[in-house]
Amino acid sequence: MAFDTEALVEVWRGGCLESEHRGAIAVVDAGGALIAHAGDADLVSYLRSSAKPFQLLPLVESGAAVRFGFTDAELAVMAGSHAGEPRHVAAVQSILNKIGLPDTALQCGLHMPFSADAAKALRATGREPTVLHNNCSGKHAGMLAQAVDRGLSTHDYLDPQHPVQVSIRQRLAELGGITFAAISVGVDGCSAPCFAMPLRAAALAFARLAEAGSKMHDAGLGRIARVMMNYPEMVAGEGRLDTDLMRAVPQRVVSKGGAEGYHGLGVIQPNGLALGIAVKIADGDGKRGGNPVVIETLRQLAVLDDTALAKLKNYHTWKITNHRGLEVGEVKANFKLMRDV
Repeated sequence: MAFDTEALVEVWRGGCLESEHRGAIAVVDAGGALIAHAGDADLVSYLRSSAKPFQLLPLVESGAAVRFGFTDAELAVMAGSHAGEPRHVAAVQSILNKIGLPDTALQCGLHMPFSADAAKALRATGREPTVLHNNCSGKHAGMLAQAVDRGLSTHDYLDPQHPVQVSIRQRLAELGGITFAAISVGVDGCSAPCFAMPLRAAALAFARLAEAGSKMHDAGLGRIARVMMNYPEMVAGEGRLDTDLMRAVPQRVVSKGGAEGYHGLGVIQPNGLALGIAVKIADGDGKRGGNPVVIETLRQLAVLDDTALAKLKNYHTWKITNHRGLEVGEVKANFKLMRDV
């Protein structure tokens, strides 16, 4: 079944349009009303790592985060896709120490750190990456913490029928305003279950995340939103969109990207009301296709002022240079959200 998408990002070379990235966007309020969209607001796609704040939710709601004494920075790395920087690796190791499990309990696999500096430093030592460097190791440590706290098995914590995974899927369904059965389940790059749902439903979950974040008494969703906004460097890392965006508009935006061109955002508006945004780029290019769409969507919704846009300009539009350093083209967002209310 083909995606119902619109052209969102243009790639120009000289005076000709050379390429384009198509996608779909849904913007909803915390009550579920569709505020704006581009393409099919009900397009069904996997959230991939954009689901991480919600995969952490049962741990926080159960009180286990308090019982284990997890710090806010540790919770942020559980809700993030970290870059393998030393602070990220140390945080995941601390989580494992607190739940009494070795790093061999993590079933996320391994890869080189996303951080170029961290990867360079690792190569300089002659050491190979470990599971702790995997960008999803925080999420996996959080899932293991849920299992340990509930006295459940840990060897099969990634089984979609494991109680930890069932709890996660149930809460995501509730936040998205859909049924448990309406969420399709696949296998993510880190081997954890990943979830597909309509963009509109995912946007609603993010709107509720942002709404809770504006209420200081909320110890569940609210705490997750606040630790992400307070520790954006633990959610992604230096030179990455989620971190730079949350720094550019402090305490206003909760941002979590995912693989294959997916991005979820929760926005706290000046009037205290919340919006949720879900973006899917059809060709899966989350950088050249997705980053400009995220920034342009927030610009059109008046979330980013000129100062914030200046800080994020390298994610919004940029020149294409060739191997001699000559400017030969440009990448830029070019779409207009259709307002629904």
